[in-house]
Amino acid sequence: MKGAVTPQGAADKAVQRGAGMAFGAGVAWALAAGLLWGLVFVAPLMLPEYPAALQSFGRYLAFGLLCLPLAWWDRAELRQLRPADWWHALKLALVGNLLYYLLLASSIQRTGGPLSTVIIGTLPVVIAVVANRRDAARDGRLPWRRLWPALALIALGIALVNHTELQAVLADPARDVAGYALGALLAVGAVACWTWYPLHNADWLRAHPQRSPRAWSTAQGLATLPLAALGFAAFWGWSAAHGSAFPLPFGPRPAVFVGLMVAIGLLASWLGTLCWNAASQRLPTALAGQLIVFETLAALLYAYLWRGQWPAWPSLAGIVALVAGVWWGVRVRPQPVVAQAHPD
Repeated sequence: MKGAVTPQGAADKAVQRGAGMAFGAGVAWALAAGLLWGLVFVAPLMLPEYPAALQSFGRYLAFGLLCLPLAWWDRAELRQLRPADWWHALKLALVGNLLYYLLLASSIQRTGGPLSTVIIGTLPVVIAVVANRRDAARDGRLPWRRLWPALALIALGIALVNHTELQAVLADPARDVAGYALGALLAVGAVACWTWYPLHNADWLRAHPQRSPRAWSTAQGLATLPLAALGFAAFWGWSAAHGSAFPLPFGPRPAVFVGLMVAIGLLASWLGTLCWNAASQRLPTALAGQLIVFETLAALLYAYLWRGQWPAWPSLAGIVALVAGVWWGVRVRPQPVVAQAHPD
């Protein structure tokens, strides 16, 4: 009968609907992660007198301690992790947590926020390009002819915001141009760390689709705890040995410092990682990499709110270009890679 739907056709449509729902859920999880991660760009501005190392170790010490009671929820899942899994979590914690935030906080304190934010904002471009070559066999390849317009819009948006910030620094004789340049270089180091992290985190999650993203987030927090505790103790000892006047362990505003570390440890580190893990299980890595731009947009919003000023027109145009690039990018779907037959 003309127009009749075969059982196979109905099954194919059901699979397509399921894939579409998973895709939409993945984008929503990535958006939630970006909104939460954007908070970490404001903390260094709120604590300008605190060394970046203390902020990094403090944040992840709070994250690790918070994960101790949270681990009780996922104790059955965590018991199933092998030593190789814990070793992988430890590497992710070192590079994607401690080292990344140490570089980022140091950068933000030297640049004032927006420049570091837009340099980190290159992550969607960097990760998408790397993942589109590295993970094509697993995730499919995003067609370059359709992907490049999205990447170009994101790059344009980053360039416009960066231009505005750089002009403001050059016009202000009180600003330290050398410190500003060092801050930019530190942000590039942070980009390298967080290009490595989502690729290797996605490798584990895609290889273990049956594992809970929440349990894996908690596992990374538990792996971070000893590293952060050692780092905090080492910083305290180094400061004491060099006669630092900075009051330790919690600085001149202990209530603000501890409260902020606990807040971003819970919201950005644990809940943000949980949301990102959920997105990484549902989306190709190249596409998920583009959606890190949500973090950039949230961080810019929070930074301008903290400054109490409206962004200049070039920055607004850059933000619009970033949003347009994301909108274009999420419309591009991966195509399976067909293996070439051997000529013999």
